[in-house]
Amino acid sequence: MTVEYRKLTSADLPHLIALIKIYEQEFEMQNFRMPDNNYLQSLLEKDNIIFYIAIADTTIVGGLTAHVLSSTYFQSAEVYIYDFAVTSFMQRKGIGKNLISAFKQYSKDSGFREMFVQADIEDQHALDFYIATGGMPAKVVHFTYKTEE
Repeated sequence: MTVEYRKLTSADLPHLIALIKIYEQEFEMQNFRMPDNNYLQSLLEKDNIIFYIAIADTTIVGGLTAHVLSSTYFQSAEVYIYDFAVTSFMQRKGIGKNLISAFKQYSKDSGFREMFVQADIEDQHALDFYIATGGMPAKVVHFTYKTEE
């Protein structure tokens, strides 16, 4: 099995849809409705959002969604990995580790200063994974503000 790791381009709408379906399945999202194709296409055309995938032969088996955050403190940007998933049948085969490694190299080549990701404190599997792939944990508290009532 050959696995390729790469950034999606504006021509990759079907791949983005496949990636989102992996998120839906692995995050156990209930009553999820896929955004329309025009919206998804607009995301692929933005410079501040990155979709990076793992393709085994011709099947998307994992990926991540990252946001590029410009810095006011240095002339570079940081990358925030917002979503990360590998299909359950491909987990524990090195796909996730290689995906992080490939994306780290992509981020370095793109001139991004660092990348970061958050994980729920209760998700020991995710915590163990990010530590095993070289992530350095930081004690922070994440706050959410709802803008809609």
